[in-house]
Amino acid sequence: MKSIIVYCSSHGTTAKAARILAEQLEGKVDRVDLSQYRDPDLSSYDAVIIGGSIHAGNIQRKVKQFINNNHDILLTKRLGFFLCCYRDGEGANEQFENAYPADLRAVAKSEGLFGGEFIFADMNLIERIIIKKVAGVASDTSTFNVDSIKQFAQTFNQAS
Repeated sequence: MKSIIVYCSSHGTTAKAARILAEQLEGKVDRVDLSQYRDPDLSSYDAVIIGGSIHAGNIQRKVKQFINNNHDILLTKRLGFFLCCYRDGEGANEQFENAYPADLRAVAKSEGLFGGEFIFADMNLIERIIIKKVAGVASDTSTFNVDSIKQFAQTFNQAS
């Protein structure tokens, strides 16, 4: 099986998740960062996994555009979705549901919430101020969960 992980990473956490996920998946796996390459050709892939992160309550615009531009093609592929976000529990589930269309989620073989990170050295001044005020976080912190990535991959690999 040939798979592609299409993602957008603002500060590196989603890229890290995509890299770890690619190592766990069976078959040939390509990774494409939408911030560098906007419109990958999906025709040669059996499976498409889409990932992004949450900023100010929303997934990146480039991920949304990719999904909108490829919606019908995505319905013909083996699908998976993941999200990197700092929230957990019901808040994370709500962000996930808002990030990806319900009709695509309904046919997905695997879905995952991989946690998030606030790495202040990777942020600009305005981002640091916003994170401190909105999230109440004043120093580097992480809820990044490698076990969730491995579970996602296991489920995806076993799905028919």
